[in-house]
Amino acid sequence: MLKSLAALLFPKTCAGCASTLSGGESIICTTCSHQMPYTQHHEIAENEIFKRFYGRLPLQYASALVYFNKRGIVQQLIHSLKYKGQQDIGTLMGQWYVPYLQQVTVLQTVTDVVPVPLHPKKLRERGYNQVDAFAKTIAQGLNANYNTTTLVRTTYTKTQTKKNLANRASIIGSAFDVAYNETTPTSKHFLLIDDVMTTGATLEACGKAILKIPNSTLSIVTIAYTHI
Repeated sequence: MLKSLAALLFPKTCAGCASTLSGGESIICTTCSHQMPYTQHHEIAENEIFKRFYGRLPLQYASALVYFNKRGIVQQLIHSLKYKGQQDIGTLMGQWYVPYLQQVTVLQTVTDVVPVPLHPKKLRERGYNQVDAFAKTIAQGLNANYNTTTLVRTTYTKTQTKKNLANRASIIGSAFDVAYNETTPTSKHFLLIDDVMTTGATLEACGKAILKIPNSTLSIVTIAYTHI
């Protein structure tokens, strides 16, 4: 009775279009789920993201689940994930992607899934890392270690969304480091996870830090990819 009354007074709405969800829908309505701009990157070894890192990072694999377009469904989802605490969006999108990533041969060697970390100050401000739920789901699907201790953010930076590649690179370049010593196991395959890739400056900085670890290899997966 109380649940029915709560549903009537506070109906659940779609995180993509804000329409009221029907009985069988959760988080995202059927219409939005059918209109998601999937990239199909997992079907193309040298896809557009992989090529963006030519000469920047030696990658084993790279892909994004969906395309990010201004005022589109994905922008709404990422906004709700990042600023409204709807971490279940990250879990859901991870669940969508896992079956496809499980089919990628090179990802079968992934040992550690690493989310792009927030600076401790930003983590306190937001209360959570928006990448965590997606990354945890991917780690579970790939039977890999969920690793939040190796990669650390050493510099607090404001949002980089309005800066070009050169500006981002100069600001982000030294913002990350890795915590390891002689007793830390090496020869690992790290899968770096982020929410949205635009210029790739953040991922490049993270990747270069991770590759300081002897004999390590690197792959990248993001929720979304923005054409620039």
